[in-house]
Amino acid sequence: DVQLVESGGGSVQAGGSLRLSCVVFATYSSYCMAWFRQVPGKERERVVTYGGYGRISYAGSAEGRFTITRDKDNLYLQMDSPRPSDTGTYYCAVRLNSGCPIRARGFEHWGLGTQVTVS
Repeated sequence: DVQLVESGGGSVQAGGSLRLSCVVFATYSSYCMAWFRQVPGKERERVVTYGGYGRISYAGSAEGRFTITRDKDNLYLQMDSPRPSDTGTYYCAVRLNSGCPIRARGFEHWGLGTQVTVS
């Protein structure tokens, strides 16, 4: 069984900073971990993935502003200089098998999400 618990969301002013955390409770280590964002009426979109051998891939909108870190099976997202367009529900996702996809359907396990509002 795998459980993911996100925290750290909230309201922040544009140009500020926010740090999201994801704690993973699992029997096996995760191969790929990721943060996704979703806004109403749209599909979940990748923010950043952290795969095997420390391979990190940011979406263009996050590059240079957001920083992902991973500590065993805990995942963090440092959001610096957020913009109103970063507003949404942020989900932590885990894939146990090899591969680190960029689409949401490639991940088997999800947290419940944490809301981030940038104004």
